[in-house]
Amino acid sequence: MIEPFSLPLASSLDTAAGAITDREGFLLRTRDGLGEATPLPDWTESREACRDALETADAALPDWRAALDACEGRPAARHAVSLAHLDAASRVEQEPLYQFLGENSRVESVPVNATVGDSSVEETVHAARDAAAAGFDCVKVKVGARNVEDDVERLRAVRDAIGRDVELRADANAAWSADEANYAFDALDGIVSYVEQPLARDDLDGHAALREHDVGVALDETLTEHGVREVLAAEAADAVVLKPMALGGVDRARDAATTAREAGVVAVVTTTVDAVVARTAAVHLAASLPGVPACGLATAGLLDADLAPDPAPVESGEITVPQDPGNLPVEVRP
Repeated sequence: MIEPFSLPLASSLDTAAGAITDREGFLLRTRDGLGEATPLPDWTESREACRDALETADAALPDWRAALDACEGRPAARHAVSLAHLDAASRVEQEPLYQFLGENSRVESVPVNATVGDSSVEETVHAARDAAAAGFDCVKVKVGARNVEDDVERLRAVRDAIGRDVELRADANAAWSADEANYAFDALDGIVSYVEQPLARDDLDGHAALREHDVGVALDETLTEHGVREVLAAEAADAVVLKPMALGGVDRARDAATTAREAGVVAVVTTTVDAVVARTAAVHLAASLPGVPACGLATAGLLDADLAPDPAPVESGEITVPQDPGNLPVEVRP
């Protein structure tokens, strides 16, 4: 069964790629599992293409292989199908999803970063200082919507405000030119640990060249263009930022994380501001990766409403990992 939903954000999330004001998607209910497809323009297929793929997949069930095949090239739709399958299978095994994915020990929580959107220096500093006071050990600041000199000023002001004990990351959403990125990487040495997606998603050589600086390069959008193996072969990243919804499922995101970590590249799990079903699955994914760094999972507060109560609250920079069998221990009503 396919159920559409629409969730407003608590406030517009401004990024270099534009403002996000709401999240629309679909739930896929199977006999024993629940999946979520929440497409995002420029990241996944369109909402219409997603629904078409889900309808084909739903008609193919309970043949999971045929259902997954029906969603090839439609990452959000495939995410829903693969998650419903994993949810059902982990319930059969009476394991929380993260243990079903491969983590044998009990994991109570996962570190998460706070995300600060584009705003003035004063507003950015205020938000970052509040995050640090709330116990976050890592803050990510959105950049790229204004000129690079202003963004450098914002990040330097944040570093001064939160001190040296809090990790600071920047996310440019592919907004910078090579010249802007080189300027920023020089200016931000000692200020940020890494810059996420500084250049266009297809620019592997440019990202590889940026690694000559002391600031790290983290790739996000590029993974939907090239895939993790091409990124590793090009030596284009110090870290990869994995969004299960954009990569086609928790299973594929975990494979990408394992591949990256084996190559000595950091794997960070985040979301595309998803609803509770997909967001909780991303928490399980992070929990299945021993020693995972701060991940971008503290996004429930960005939504003004959700599909069910949040089973993975954030406290002092840590997100709780549900321990019930399957993905979600709470009922999601139609």
